[in-house]
Amino acid sequence: MTPDRQSSSRRLFDGAGFVRLVGVHDGLSALLAEGAGFEGLWLGGFALSAAAGLPDAGLLTMTEVLAEARRVRQASSLPLVVDVDAGFGDLNVVQRMVRMYARADIDAVCLEDKKYPKRNSFRDGHVLEHPHRFAERIAVASAARAGTSLQVIARIESFIAGADLSDAVERAVLYRAAGADALVIHSRARTSHEVAAFCAALRLTGDTGPILGIPTTYFQSGQDELRRIGLSGAIYANQVLRASVQAIAALLRVLDASGSTAPAEASLASISDVFALVGTDDLIGDSPWRDLHQIWAGTGTAPSSQRTAVQEEEQ
Repeated sequence: MTPDRQSSSRRLFDGAGFVRLVGVHDGLSALLAEGAGFEGLWLGGFALSAAAGLPDAGLLTMTEVLAEARRVRQASSLPLVVDVDAGFGDLNVVQRMVRMYARADIDAVCLEDKKYPKRNSFRDGHVLEHPHRFAERIAVASAARAGTSLQVIARIESFIAGADLSDAVERAVLYRAAGADALVIHSRARTSHEVAAFCAALRLTGDTGPILGIPTTYFQSGQDELRRIGLSGAIYANQVLRASVQAIAALLRVLDASGSTAPAEASLASISDVFALVGTDDLIGDSPWRDLHQIWAGTGTAPSSQRTAVQEEEQ
């Protein structure tokens, strides 16, 4: 990991500010999140699985997730946190996973304390791992990342599985002692009250480490409120994916109904915009078609003589 990115990773969880991790599912969404000024990226199982056309049920392997994480890592310089479910296997697999992800320049991995088979947190039927057994996973992960800057995050699913506040706090204390650099407390409540109660109770134990929330269902709670109740940051895990699904479906409906994309063109990114986003103009020896912008301005194509001249110039 480069020195600049090492310091970026440490700043995620040093308590210096509220951290916003945006859920991405590919290099393009990572570029957009970075351009919008967010502090970090979250590569989550739900979005990654959906982008592969699969349900979020632990169907992607450790190496498949790592391959996607590498693509995101190459696209963006933002700190990247990868959701690794419960670690993909036994303690030996967890150890290998951490070492592989650290070598791939991943900033942090997040393990959750539910038993296999994996279930998405917005489904039912969850079974929690025994807290001491999961703490052992965190300890193995923490030891495996020795000598690297990779962070280990423990995700507590007590509220998701129907357990109470005391269970969540007990787990948090154990996981922190086992070496977790940060905690994620998950809740399906429509308000932030469960998360607020957890933060308050955990702070009474003397814990001062970072706590992150996932405000998917309590989306009306803004950054100021989340900070006030004790969170160090928020993971906006699936909103980018959901926005993408909505936008693509809307375009396809227009195309199907009208027979062209004309009614939707004003709402689409231009080809030039996409070129700029992915750095096309930085390519060596690849000059832009000088009249491309005219098409998107509605002035038509360039005269054939100009097109021929540009093509000859590029050849």
